[in-house]
Amino acid sequence: MNKISAVIIAKNNENDIKRCLTSLKDVADEIIVVDAFSQDRTPEISKKLGATVYQIEWHGYSRNKNYGNQKASHDFILSIDSDEALSPELAAAIIAAKPDLGSLYTFNRRTNYCGKWIRHCGWYPDVKLRLFDRRVAQWEGDFVHEQLQFDPKIPVQHLSGDLLHYSFNSISDHIKRLDRYSTLAAQDIVRKNKRVPLWEIVISPLVKFLKTYFLKLGVLDGFYGFCISIISGVDVFIRYAKVREAYLAQYNKARPESNL
Repeated sequence: MNKISAVIIAKNNENDIKRCLTSLKDVADEIIVVDAFSQDRTPEISKKLGATVYQIEWHGYSRNKNYGNQKASHDFILSIDSDEALSPELAAAIIAAKPDLGSLYTFNRRTNYCGKWIRHCGWYPDVKLRLFDRRVAQWEGDFVHEQLQFDPKIPVQHLSGDLLHYSFNSISDHIKRLDRYSTLAAQDIVRKNKRVPLWEIVISPLVKFLKTYFLKLGVLDGFYGFCISIISGVDVFIRYAKVREAYLAQYNKARPESNL
């Protein structure tokens, strides 16, 4: 029987980590939590529920995930976040696949937003590649867009069931995190030396709203579908505005006389 190491990255997730770990109990042969020095009970709860906890500084999603993969005892890695959990159907599908594991597996992720499961808005099915052989794949990317890199010739199989994502507890929670993630996304754009013209700052947020609410059927998710669509548009505006702000700061720094 093949064995699986579950690797979880976490920071200040005491309200979510128990649900995450409990969903893994019949699936994973080992659970590793890479904790970025939480200020709450996340490490304590993780240890109590049988996980091995490593604490390191936050170096980004890819580097922290790869660190956990390196610490794993087994080559097959199940990578999930602390605010995620396996549905019973997905847990059963992984258990059924264990005797003859291939290299790469995807499954759908379903997001819970303010207590409601979102079925549209481009949020479902949100296919994720999270079960893999670390000998053929590793995480790459900075800031917010980590991806598994592997030889595209390797076949990828899809498992039934959902990875349950408990994302935002409230609209306020969504808006607070929007500021942090938009900063990271803006930094990534600036690092790649991409330019954002003024017209794009004006048009792109509206396009994002219309696409999310109408083309991706956010309208069918009711009030929260509308909220997600609006905030998605605002996210684009803030992200591009921060890029513009960064370039203006660089320009003014290069011309100190302009500040006199």
